[in-house]
Amino acid sequence: MTGDASGAGRGTGVRVLRPGAEVLLVLGVSLGQSAVYSVLSLADSLTRGPLNQQTQTLNPQQNTRALFDLIEQLLAIAFPLVPVLLALYLMGPGVLRRIGLDLRRPGFDVGAGVLLAACIGVPGLALYFGAVALNLNLNVATSGIGPQWYAVPVLVLSAARAAVQEEVIVVAFLVDRLDAKGWRSWTVLLTSALLRGSYHLYQGFGGFVGNAIMGVVFVLVYRRWGRVAPLVVAHFILDLVSFVGYDLLKQLAPGLLP
Repeated sequence: MTGDASGAGRGTGVRVLRPGAEVLLVLGVSLGQSAVYSVLSLADSLTRGPLNQQTQTLNPQQNTRALFDLIEQLLAIAFPLVPVLLALYLMGPGVLRRIGLDLRRPGFDVGAGVLLAACIGVPGLALYFGAVALNLNLNVATSGIGPQWYAVPVLVLSAARAAVQEEVIVVAFLVDRLDAKGWRSWTVLLTSALLRGSYHLYQGFGGFVGNAIMGVVFVLVYRRWGRVAPLVVAHFILDLVSFVGYDLLKQLAPGLLP
């Protein structure tokens, strides 16, 4: 055997990423990429006419054949969770306990999540309708799957995916990595909030403002409680009511909604 201890680790191909590089890579394959497409989508909408005369459909039908549509819907839910696993991996051992994404305080997590959802949901709905009335937002149809038997289960899973993906990456991971870079708390807060708003720009300016405000509240709450689980619960409830409520209302009162 040849070599010495001073050369240990060299030539192995293993490199330790800095927090800033980790942020760019994770966002580049997840919500940062979504933000870029969202800006492009808004620019496209602005050149097509009044925003409030256009509709943006969430959870659209993926295939006209039910079996393949179901498979593609499930894949569209599963793949965005891979960057979440990457973010958790990069944060190191014991991350679930450190960011509060465990089962130590289920009562607190659910109760606080419900309270957060109630505090954000009603003002958010008012902001949405106001922005549409002022031609600052598109109409948002939260389900395009239609009256398929699998519509509600898929929408529930979609709400859960969005909640986990956004709160882990935009709050827990971003705060952890930017804190490690020595950023000031207020710059971390604004960065997280603006990122959250930016990947909702496809909805219009109202979607940006409403989600940016939500981002400010969620980071402050995360700093205060040290747990991301209540944020996941709150986000899940908000999206569940929006996705499933819209779909059910559309089936019960066809023609009432876009």
